Amino acid sequence: MSETSELIGKWVPSGEGVERRVRAEDPALMVVEFRFQTGGVGTLHSHPHVQSTYVERGVFDFTMDGKTTRISAGDCFVIPSNTEHGCTCIEAGLLVDCFTPRRDDFL
Repeated sequence: MSETSELIGKWVPSGEGVERRVRAEDPALMVVEFRFQTGGVGTLHSHPHVQSTYVERGVFDFTMDGKTTRISAGDCFVIPSNTEHGCTCIEAGLLVDCFTPRRDDFL
């Protein structure tokens, strides 16, 4: 079993009040869950990957390119490559993110 496959499905700390786990990956695409406690912060950042985000549960104030929007269960959107984004969790929840290509830094 490779080191990469051992990480699939395991929760990893990803900031204060935030954990992530890789659910599936291929060089072209990666699916990652982010579990947030109330008050957890996804720090503003950018990356070269295109990202889609689906809110499975919870409420978040999500900032993209300086504009903040409240999102909640069922919302879905795409974040273009190199766009600054982040969030604050208002009610504990789970985000499902897909990245293309795969985020090797998560492995």
